[in-house]
Amino acid sequence: MSETINAIVARDRDGKVAARLERINTADLPDEDVLVEISHSTLNYKDGLAVSGRGRICRRLPMVCGIDLAGEVLESRDERFKPGDRVLANGYELSEKYWGGYAQRQRLNGDWLVPVPNAFSAEQAMALGTAGYTAMLAVHAIQDAGITPEHGPALVTGATGGVGTVSIMLLARLGYRVTGATGNPEGAGLLESLGAAETIAREDLARDSRPLESETWAAAVDSVGGTTLATTLAQTRRGGLVAAVGLAGGFKLPATVMPFILRGVALRGIDSVMAPQERRRRAWSALAEQVDPEQLARISRVAPMSELPSLANDILDGKISGRVVIDVNA
Repeated sequence: MSETINAIVARDRDGKVAARLERINTADLPDEDVLVEISHSTLNYKDGLAVSGRGRICRRLPMVCGIDLAGEVLESRDERFKPGDRVLANGYELSEKYWGGYAQRQRLNGDWLVPVPNAFSAEQAMALGTAGYTAMLAVHAIQDAGITPEHGPALVTGATGGVGTVSIMLLARLGYRVTGATGNPEGAGLLESLGAAETIAREDLARDSRPLESETWAAAVDSVGGTTLATTLAQTRRGGLVAAVGLAGGFKLPATVMPFILRGVALRGIDSVMAPQERRRRAWSALAEQVDPEQLARISRVAPMSELPSLANDILDGKISGRVVIDVNA
């Protein structure tokens, strides 16, 4: 086993936090119970903030970035795992408090690991990654609220992003009539190929809204926040649910209580970082059943870990659609 590995490491560099590709010693990996040989990770908005230093994600330095990983167990002091087991991890404050997945190997707490479903390769699991797993959590929130396709159409905002594309795939496959809201007009064809019945412009929602607007959506998955979320709530039908999964458009919510008390609308926050294992395994099991591999390939591409510094800025600047899988060995 090589004593050094490649990793994307965030450090204080001349007074600013930024991450670069480095060689690090395996002896410096955290003292956790399971050593994983990582093959793939992925790129999420949060990863863009961490790697670029444009957001205060890393709470300890130095920090190996990457909130996702997939690979095989090399060594384990945890009786639940043995060498050769295929595992993945999402969230659990990786890249924040604990070293993450942008490395060729990582030592991890066994409580953070989920078996890779047999239906997926490591690359496919990371084509989904936190974005796909979060989308499934949002869809489960809609289903658990008893909202079926017969209740009306579903809205997905930030539709060409990672959570958005997977949400459209899942909702359409389950029979919902899905509308995708996007600021990328060229993405309409992609969204329709994933099952969207129609697309609307981002500006239709990213505006100051009235407290209540025409009842349109039975359910929604929102990864934007801000005025987009406020308008979505104002347009949600009586008894509908909006699953909030992100804040790419801002963390403030300029809304009123009227959708909640006059229409019984529910706003459900989706916590993908610290979700319990039961909910995680349910989500990954459902993804294995519901995801079409051909559609997944259509929204994903593979990039080498060396490109992460530039890709981090691209995702923050809205230049990336779908999913980017990171090959940590390329």
